[in-house]
Amino acid sequence: MKILILGSGPDSVDARKFQSGLFDKIVSINNAWQIRKDWDFCIFPDDFPNERRPESNATQKLITFNEYVPIQNKFGGFVYAGGTMAFTAGYWALGALKPTIIAYLGCDMIYKGNKTHFYGKGTADPLRNDPTLKNLLSKSARFEVIANSNNCSVFNLSKQKESNLVFRRLGISEISGPINRRKVEDKKTLEAFKMEKELGYFVKDGKYWKHLKTFDPNAISLLDSLWSEAIVK
Repeated sequence: MKILILGSGPDSVDARKFQSGLFDKIVSINNAWQIRKDWDFCIFPDDFPNERRPESNATQKLITFNEYVPIQNKFGGFVYAGGTMAFTAGYWALGALKPTIIAYLGCDMIYKGNKTHFYGKGTADPLRNDPTLKNLLSKSARFEVIANSNNCSVFNLSKQKESNLVFRRLGISEISGPINRRKVEDKKTLEAFKMEKELGYFVKDGKYWKHLKTFDPNAISLLDSLWSEAIVK
């Protein structure tokens, strides 16, 4: 199964050119449901305004806190994954849909200039003061490692010069061809998982921001450095 995760970056509108049926499922984050009418899932946090939410129907489903928290917890929880919807959507899709390919678009999380989102200048959620979001590259490396272990390759369809995703770039014309997963540094991966277990930064209800004072930012930075070396680039 091939999944497209669509964010609200400036280049997310490129998805309008994609052939229908190229992906088995489209997971739109927050406002990105506006880009294509054929989205399958729209995932958003509880504080996403009601007036911006699409309506669900027999074929299109809304994915809320109630659905994604239990799945996120199976992959270690929000502190280790990074508390932004780009990664939450990835873990949810990985756990709920069991894909073999996840392709991201509009999720580079580079916020420069007056057009930070496809609809103009928006609030950049990953730039908030949050110790889980200090190193987005390492958080994306963690996701790719875990996806690999679940027989899933992860790619970035973006043509932007910069990205906070470590995923390999892939052209849309290549999405139908044979695709191999990248190699993982087993030693670094084992060290990172061991450190996660030892730290014990797990919040069952997902509301980790209520416990920020209990997390050591230096320890999280050290953990991030392990994950950043876990993928053979």
